[in-house]
Amino acid sequence: MSQELEVILSREKIEQRVAELAEEISRDYREHPPLLICVLKGAVIFLSDLMRFLKIPVEVDFMAVSSYGSATASSGVVRILKDLDQSIQGRDVLIVEDIVDTGLTLNYLRENLASRQPRSLKVVTLLDKPSRRKVPFDPDYCGFTIPDRFVVGYGLDFNEQYRQLPDICVLHNEG
Repeated sequence: MSQELEVILSREKIEQRVAELAEEISRDYREHPPLLICVLKGAVIFLSDLMRFLKIPVEVDFMAVSSYGSATASSGVVRILKDLDQSIQGRDVLIVEDIVDTGLTLNYLRENLASRQPRSLKVVTLLDKPSRRKVPFDPDYCGFTIPDRFVVGYGLDFNEQYRQLPDICVLHNEG
């Protein structure tokens, strides 16, 4: 079975939108620079580009969570694979995510982090797929709303493949 890729968001469109998100975040957090929490592994490229466009100082920490395994659909069971290295109590926290799909993972993550008593807790996502929601969830900042298609590239993967692609593509199975 071969894979065919269809570009739905070019690297140029992504870069322009990430710059716009960074402007908005820089404005909203100018008084209290946030701790950025990158959700590994998919959001790492988005985080890197976002940070370069920010006009405020930020700190970064990482979490790894899983609800997919090797499937293309969320299992609904969320596991923390790597927790934060520092306390977020009293901090302004911005979760950096690659995609909001069912909302299950981010809903769990937001509840988990809220229990740690941050001063504020918001979410920025590059991609949002609201048609797939299983729980109500609205990101505070969103790059693009996309249809219900399986996408790869710009950090997003299928079985750890395609993360390196500079564009966001729909993955079609051929054959």
